[in-house]
Amino acid sequence: MRTLAIALGLTLAVGAPVQAQQAAATPPPIRIDDTMAPLAKPVPDAAQLAEFDAFVEGVRKQFEVPGIAVAIVQDGKIVMERGYGVRELGKPAKVDEHTMFAIASNTKAFTAAALNMLQDEGKLATTDRVIDHLPWFRMSDAYVTREMRIRDLLSHRSGLSLGAGDLLYWPTTTYTTREVAERLKDVPLTGGFREQYAYDNILFGVAQLVVEAASGQSFKQFLSSRVFQPLGMTETRYNSDDLKAGDNVATGHAKFDFKDLKPVGLTSWRNVSGAGGLYSSVHDLAKWMNVQLAGGVYAGSGDAAKRLFSDARQREMWTMLTPIPVGKPAVPELAPVVPNYSGYGQGWSLSDYAGHKLAWHTGGWPGQVSRLTLVPGRKLGVIVLTSAELGVAFNAVTYRALDMMLDREGNDWLKAYAAAYAKSQADADTSWQKHLAARAANSTPSLALAKYAGTYRDPWYGDVVIKSSAKGLEMQFSKTAELLGDIEHWQHDSFIVRWRDRSLNADAFVNFALDADGKIREMRMQPVSPLTDFSFDFQDLRLAPVPVK
Repeated sequence: MRTLAIALGLTLAVGAPVQAQQAAATPPPIRIDDTMAPLAKPVPDAAQLAEFDAFVEGVRKQFEVPGIAVAIVQDGKIVMERGYGVRELGKPAKVDEHTMFAIASNTKAFTAAALNMLQDEGKLATTDRVIDHLPWFRMSDAYVTREMRIRDLLSHRSGLSLGAGDLLYWPTTTYTTREVAERLKDVPLTGGFREQYAYDNILFGVAQLVVEAASGQSFKQFLSSRVFQPLGMTETRYNSDDLKAGDNVATGHAKFDFKDLKPVGLTSWRNVSGAGGLYSSVHDLAKWMNVQLAGGVYAGSGDAAKRLFSDARQREMWTMLTPIPVGKPAVPELAPVVPNYSGYGQGWSLSDYAGHKLAWHTGGWPGQVSRLTLVPGRKLGVIVLTSAELGVAFNAVTYRALDMMLDREGNDWLKAYAAAYAKSQADADTSWQKHLAARAANSTPSLALAKYAGTYRDPWYGDVVIKSSAKGLEMQFSKTAELLGDIEHWQHDSFIVRWRDRSLNADAFVNFALDADGKIREMRMQPVSPLTDFSFDFQDLRLAPVPVK
């Protein structure tokens, strides 16, 4: 769930799902109707599809997206599925409907479905306590540990802060899935249990362990045998580790230092795959959307129908558990479609557009972001996969597709999202200028640089090591190979660590606090840029020096 994409989606709810605040030319109807009659013209004609193709190409050009894939389904049929652009910059292979992308947090709906399938079989209930299935499970509060239910794992209302614990697996770490879950006991709660929405990933890793305990299968085996094979999803992989030689797969692209667009390497969430591990194509995800829109039915009809899950479980997954406050749009161009309501169910965001209920989700990954949107009352689904880190791109394409299928006109989504993107860049520039203005550039550290070197330990992450190098000081997160960076002085006892992997866009302030005797008491960190992905939750670390024995 790379959430730089979400930040650039320029919508107001926090979390990997982008809370859309898009604009419409005409006010939406007041009624929210999930059982509306089919459209008079449910399938766009050749001219409309040609206009849509031109629009997607315009989005690619405006936002520098190397590759985009789109599929639209309605009434159980594929309206269109196609690719645009190339799989990797500088190479000729084209994106098509079979090209696999990282779908990141769109994986969460698969995790929710797995648990609800097990409920259909009587192996669990989503109202069961987590400790009834995982007796070793612990949160940092005894009451929350005792009362946490399975559906709480899926609904972002645990009391954890935004993205809490993400550094345990983001970027890729050496912790196992069980070790990540066990470290939850030391991740502090900053809100009340079931009090408010705060997006997390770590509890979906716990959810996949519940699937394993209840089913007797690994999570990978369960998804393969119970979901992918029945639906014929042959172009879906459990995570990047399962990509095969010759696979038709897109390469992610990031703007290194927020400037130069380049390909990025593969990332794997092998330890929290239930939160965002899957790779898939729009061709396969069209099948997934159709089974969702059919209430769990994927073949046959009547008594002969084959089901992935029951209609009751479908309704449960799309029932709001966590309300999300509806905020103001990022720019005026997005104002007309601020939703009437917003919330989260089990692995699904829930809101409305133009009088229609939506069930949707987004996904963010290094160099790849996506959005899957369902309009249940119209049996309509749209999936947009992209190979760059801009939520503005998938939002613009999604709402253009919805307008085409809902017979709406007058919305200039490219203009609206270009304005939103420009504002996000301007806000980031303003933030940096404020830091520069507040800096005492001529100040010096309180201690000799060598005194800042040592091992610092956080209760939930573990060790971060600072040591002297030929260039000065360098920092290494002990469980995260990619988090290796060089430290430069900023002011007083504050420094900046600049990661050697410049695609991360996650440089951080490093602040040391001294005790009365001039010894280091604590080290704290915070991202430099507001555009940094929230999964770099440096601010949650409480790093204390480890005494030298």
